[in-house]
Amino acid sequence: MDHVDCIVVGAGVIGLALARALAQAGREVIILESNERFGAETSARNNEVIHAGFLYPFGTLKARLCRAGAIALYRYCVDRGVTHRRIGKLMIATSETECEILLQFAAAAAQYGVDDLVWLDAAQARRIEPNLHCIGALQSPSTGIVDAHALMLALLSDAETGGASIAYRTRVTSGRHAGERIVVETIGPGQTAHALTCHTLINAAGLGARDIATHFRGRLSELPEIILAKGNFFSYSGSPPFQTLIVPVGETLSGGGAFTIDTGGRGKFGGDMEIAARVDYTVDSERRGQFAACIRRYFPDVEFSRLQPDYSGIRPCVRGSARTLPDWLVLSPWTHGLPGTFHLLGFDTPGLTSCLAIADHIVRLVITEGEPTCPLTASAK
Repeated sequence: MDHVDCIVVGAGVIGLALARALAQAGREVIILESNERFGAETSARNNEVIHAGFLYPFGTLKARLCRAGAIALYRYCVDRGVTHRRIGKLMIATSETECEILLQFAAAAAQYGVDDLVWLDAAQARRIEPNLHCIGALQSPSTGIVDAHALMLALLSDAETGGASIAYRTRVTSGRHAGERIVVETIGPGQTAHALTCHTLINAAGLGARDIATHFRGRLSELPEIILAKGNFFSYSGSPPFQTLIVPVGETLSGGGAFTIDTGGRGKFGGDMEIAARVDYTVDSERRGQFAACIRRYFPDVEFSRLQPDYSGIRPCVRGSARTLPDWLVLSPWTHGLPGTFHLLGFDTPGLTSCLAIADHIVRLVITEGEPTCPLTASAK
């Protein structure tokens, strides 16, 4: 039976960042990816935004890693020549209630280390974006966009330079602990079954992470529920109506009203928020009416005919309780009692922004295993 020091399951942006960090720390690494190419699921189907890091509940893992991740990602893109733009974002309000929400974000931003937010009145916002109709806006200059494919290509290149390897079309089917080693069973190309062992297993399989974790529950009686959060996107043909990112709040946002631009200059609206029963990337053209209604709240001149179904993405989200918002969940040896095994569950937005900080966080857990007082360990609650 073949043996490797570390196995990373999943070659999305987080899995690739993990493999890079482990390889650069001197660890032997193999990445197992069920698809024919890297980043074929959630990492290739998002809005490619680099978030500034002030929108997530203070103290959560998302909040702790987003800001650090954004800083690291900008630096990495410059160093590695990854296409990106610090394009900026306008979070907009179309009612007094929404203004209060934005002002609360602005007041709390300093505790996240974000000190460049600017409050704009309607006239100031319209000078920046003449097509925009709002009563106020919060400008975030450090929000940006990145070419996600180019980013993942750079991360994989770094990992392979450090000695890591990747096995495509290789799906993890089961696993177990055997003494001091972890046995991972897979199905590879041609439906060939294979087993290999490792000392460290990091499950970063995104949409499939919970299924893999069921084989390694240890002392956990059950695993948290994972929701498939689908975001649909509609392109907007012709010249983009805005040159910066436009992000509304509330139902306008969840209905698909956000506007983003990719690094090639193509504008799109979305994603909305749809709870999916299964992985299905079809975009229902009937949702165009919902999108148009949300967009019209701040862009009255939106042309219905220019909205075209584009693509969708599906994010794995940990179901929160009635009183808590979902956060990322790391199941580690301190939560399930199984040495060397780490499961990343519900790593949705802002995973792209935070990928380098997430990798550093998890690698610290790997290195410090055996120290249960480690302050960065997430609970399984």
